[in-house]
Amino acid sequence: MKLWDKGYSIDKKIEQFTVGNDREIDLHIAKYDVQASLAHAVMLESIGILTSEELAQLKSGLTAISTSVDKEDFVIEDTFEDVHSKIEFELTKTLGEVGKKIHTARSRNDQVLVALQLYYKDNLKQINDKVKVFFETLLSLAETHKGQLLPGYTHLQVAMPSSFGLWFSAYAELLIDDVFLLNAVFKIVDQNPLGSAAGYGSSFPIDRDITTEELGFSTLKYNVVAAQLSRGKSERSIANALGGLCNTMARFAMDICLYMSQNFGFIGFPDELTTGSSIMPHKKNPDVFELIRGKCNQIQALHTEMLLITNNLPSGYHRDFQLLKENMINALEDVKDILDIFNYAIQQISVKDIDLNDEKYKYLFTVDSINNLVVDGLSFREAYQTIGHQVQNNTYQPDLGKQHTHIGSIGNLCLDEIRAKFP
Repeated sequence: MKLWDKGYSIDKKIEQFTVGNDREIDLHIAKYDVQASLAHAVMLESIGILTSEELAQLKSGLTAISTSVDKEDFVIEDTFEDVHSKIEFELTKTLGEVGKKIHTARSRNDQVLVALQLYYKDNLKQINDKVKVFFETLLSLAETHKGQLLPGYTHLQVAMPSSFGLWFSAYAELLIDDVFLLNAVFKIVDQNPLGSAAGYGSSFPIDRDITTEELGFSTLKYNVVAAQLSRGKSERSIANALGGLCNTMARFAMDICLYMSQNFGFIGFPDELTTGSSIMPHKKNPDVFELIRGKCNQIQALHTEMLLITNNLPSGYHRDFQLLKENMINALEDVKDILDIFNYAIQQISVKDIDLNDEKYKYLFTVDSINNLVVDGLSFREAYQTIGHQVQNNTYQPDLGKQHTHIGSIGNLCLDEIRAKFP
């Protein structure tokens, strides 16, 4: 069944190419299409297109489909083009002529749009919640390990003293920036496109305020052309925000892979969280963090894909938009999985004691030594040159006792302030 069926058959090769993976992907948006259809039916009854009895029948039919979706026994067979045609078929099979009325005053264009935006809203909320959990885990680890020093690096060269507390809370605070973007994107998709039909509205006297309220949107996308133009723009915005979050997680995962290696040896994980080698029995590989890094980098590329698909399309609907759906939905599902596994794994980290008297960390405290000389009365430039000569002459002796107390430093992590910033 096709919603655009006009009584002739389409070439099977053309049909297979144009439908693609829609049936499988549409299972992710099935419950949202049901929600939108129910709200649409309520609106149709309010303007006299449906009777109260017909609305009651449609509510019953849509509730049954929703239950089937929730139980995960809802199937879109090969005879259907997508979830929208399947739902209308089921309503018609159960309710007869009443089921055929559900598509009145809407197009598959705004039907897809509203279902996707409801899906995006729901999943952005879920991701936000999971980021919050991850954020709290990192702050807890920062509190636990705030007194344990860690070498800081620039250019992968030993630079200045850091700490595990500083490391964990750094990534926690970066997550706040990512949530700012996610919240901004939520506002973009929290605009009801239903009622824009094929992109130019309808001659029916529909009440778009009713569907906006029924579906929990904070506002409308008022202009019907703008509603259709939002497809692609919404996906680009979401991909950008997901990319920011994934950049944070990918860099953190890279740190973990680096710090786990024998050449650093700063952290460890239980054997159960690592994998081995088929020929090297000593190997304990950080595969989970490497996959987090790889998946996050893959998702960061999504924005470019969304941009290239939609960049020069003229106004109105184009079938190109279908190509946005699969990878966009997969990315949202992947980000949820990544956050879950990252939060699960990082809680099992073991932080190792680092011997800062080791020869390779000899110059970790040169900046502190310079600052000591400045406090004693030398200018910074003189102090810098003095310590520089000591380094060159191999006479430098580190002072491990300098305290860092300013806001956001090793000795003043401001964890409560960081926690209070989380939106």
